[in-house]
Amino acid sequence: MTTEQIRALIARGKLKDRIFQALGIVCLALGLLVITLLVGDMLIRGLERLNLDFFTNFASRRAAQSGILSAWVGTILVMFVTALAAVPLGVAAGIYLEEYAKRNWITEIIEINITNLAAVPSIVYGLLALGIFVYTFGFGQSILSAGLTLALLILPIVIVSTREAIRAIPAMIREGSMAVGATRWQTCRYHIIPYAMPGILTGVIIGLARAIGETAPIITIGALTFIAFLPPAPFTVTGADGISAGLFDWVMSPFTVMPIQIFNWTSRPDPAFEINAAAAGFVLMAMVLSMNAVAIYLRYKMRKNIKW
Repeated sequence: MTTEQIRALIARGKLKDRIFQALGIVCLALGLLVITLLVGDMLIRGLERLNLDFFTNFASRRAAQSGILSAWVGTILVMFVTALAAVPLGVAAGIYLEEYAKRNWITEIIEINITNLAAVPSIVYGLLALGIFVYTFGFGQSILSAGLTLALLILPIVIVSTREAIRAIPAMIREGSMAVGATRWQTCRYHIIPYAMPGILTGVIIGLARAIGETAPIITIGALTFIAFLPPAPFTVTGADGISAGLFDWVMSPFTVMPIQIFNWTSRPDPAFEINAAAAGFVLMAMVLSMNAVAIYLRYKMRKNIKW
C-alpha cells in the first residue's frame, strides 16, 4: 500500500471512531433524558404531598391524609434482612469459586447454574419462597420471608460481581503474597478481599437496588396492600397484656413495602391517589439513586487507597 492509501485508511478508521463515539453520546443522552423526564414528572405531580406528614402517616382511605410510614419502614427492614442473608453468603461463595474450587465438571455446572439463575424471572423466586419459607419452614407472610426471598433473587448477582472483582486483581498480588510464605486464606484476607472490595460493594448495592423495586415476589408471598401499624420495636410493650416484644419479634411481623404501596394507590379510581403514587415513586427513585451514589462514592474512595 502507498502512503496515501495508508493515510486514507487511517482517516476512515478515525471517522468511524468519531461516528461511533457520537452515537454513544446520543444514546447516553437519550437514556438520561428519559430518566430525567420520568423522575421530573413524578416530582412535579407529587410535590404537594412531599412533606413531613407524608412520611409519618399511615396509609388511609383518604388521599390527603394517607402516607408511606409503614411502607418505607417495611422497605428498610426487608432490605436489612436481604443484605444480612445475601451479602455474606454471596461474597463467600464468590471467593470460594474463584480462589478455592477445583476446575472440574462439578464447578462448571455450578457456575452455569449461577449465571442462569441471574436471568430467572422474579416471580419464580416468589413461588419458590411461597412453598419453602412461607409453608415448609412456617415463616408465614413476614419480613423474614420477604427478606430471604429477595436474598435468593440477588444472590447470583452478588456471586458474579464478587468473582469479577477478584478476577480483576493482577496475578502478581497472589504470587507475591504466597512467595513470602502466606497461606491462601491470608492472601485472600489481607490482599484479595481488600483490593476487590470496591467491585464487591458496587455489585452488592446494585443487587440491593434491584431488590428494593421488586413487586412480583413480594406479592406472591403475601405482602399486605393496606397496613396501619409498624412492626414491634424490640423491648417495647405491645398490646394490653403488657408483654414486651423480643429483640427479633419484628422479623415475623406482617409488612408492606414501597412498590406495593405504589401499586395499591395506582389501582384506585380516585385521581387524588395518583398524586400520592407519584410522590411515593419519587421517594423510591431517590432511595435507589442514593444507593447507587453510595456505591460510586465507596468505589472511588477505596480505589484511591489501592496501590499496586
